[in-house]
Amino acid sequence: MNYEELKAYLLAKPFATLDFPFGDDVSVFKVKNKMFALIGNRNGLMMLNLKCDPDEAAALCDIYSAITPGYHMDKKHWISLYFDGSVADSETMRLIDNSFNLVVSKLSKKEQLSIKLLNHVT
Repeated sequence: MNYEELKAYLLAKPFATLDFPFGDDVSVFKVKNKMFALIGNRNGLMMLNLKCDPDEAAALCDIYSAITPGYHMDKKHWISLYFDGSVADSETMRLIDNSFNLVVSKLSKKEQLSIKLLNHVT
């Protein structure tokens, strides 16, 4: 996936917005003002930070050399995925979906309902 494909996938999520609180070179994607993804560059590679279940994060880091504990994030709850071609797009999309769902699960019941209703309409 390139940046534009990744950006389109992230922004297709219900109530997803794009912000640049850390400067023009770091794209932050939020749902209801809560971050679920961050895109930047590190060591010459595009990097995607995602929220992740701690047990799954540990397993992913063991399986993929391109997935590490979250760079500049809570290393227990975030991962960094480096786009070196070793992680399939389908796996990247699954991890994005999981990150989005984890963040949504922590929102108020009212906010969760508005997202679920929009998902059924679209």
